[in-house]
Amino acid sequence: MSTTARAVNSPERVSAGRGGRLARSALWHAARGLVVFPLRPGSKRPAVDDWPHAATTDPGQIAQWWSDAPYNIGVATGPSNLLVIDLDRPRHLGESPPEPWNTRGVTCGRDVLEHLASIAGQRLPRTWTVTTGSGGQHLYFRQPGEIVLGNTAGKLGWKIDTRGNGGYVVAAGSVTRGQRYRADLIRRPQILPAWIIAGLTAHALPAPCPGPSSGVRVLGPAYGLKALEGQLDKLLTSTPGYRNDQLNASAYALGRVAASGALDAQMVSDELLSAALRVGLGRREAERTIESGLTAGLSNPRRIVS
Repeated sequence: MSTTARAVNSPERVSAGRGGRLARSALWHAARGLVVFPLRPGSKRPAVDDWPHAATTDPGQIAQWWSDAPYNIGVATGPSNLLVIDLDRPRHLGESPPEPWNTRGVTCGRDVLEHLASIAGQRLPRTWTVTTGSGGQHLYFRQPGEIVLGNTAGKLGWKIDTRGNGGYVVAAGSVTRGQRYRADLIRRPQILPAWIIAGLTAHALPAPCPGPSSGVRVLGPAYGLKALEGQLDKLLTSTPGYRNDQLNASAYALGRVAASGALDAQMVSDELLSAALRVGLGRREAERTIESGLTAGLSNPRRIVS
């Protein structure tokens, strides 16, 4: 196996057994033109080095990967010519939408998108739809021909992210935290509607600080995954008595990266909670800390000025 296609060793890796159902699901996606790669078992994190280039539709490579372990399935949205709209649900009871959505009766990302559709005088197209492990939805659309869209976090509205060029989503058949991703509507992904394209392209990135050589580099998925690994290492090696403080700092830092589109906010929350439990923090305390830090970070996107 090549360097870019080598599975990453990790404590989560299952050395015995075969991919079975997950292998068949990966091959099923690839047969329909979706470019796939393995995610760590039970996780949303890539299990191969350089996943944007390792992702493939080759049945031989897919069979080789999944013969080793029951990996979850990642779909590389850029090579698959997809723009996937991720409609999330509140992470805990009592979480309410911010203004202006708190006066419009919305309770989740689906409500927000349907409200935006009604404003545009449109209906949401029936397209490939996956229910996520947390009860949200992924709507698969084809990229518009005239423009290539990347990743966004909250740009369309509350609890709505998108994954396009440079991103990936967890595919149907995968399992995270004991919950399976389900394909609820299987049909050819529809072309992304013009009213959604308008919402995603309406505003440019904020201008950088003035200066003859200043500029803004938008963060990519490689940066996001490196940041995630770094913050998890900090938390796992933190000193007793300071671990909750480190959890808050890590959640804030990664929330900023997620707000830039380089990470999935739910993946950040899941991975931080897993690490927090490993270092001995209580679940409810950790969930509150993650929610607080992540929410603050999502309101302050991380970008590199160069």
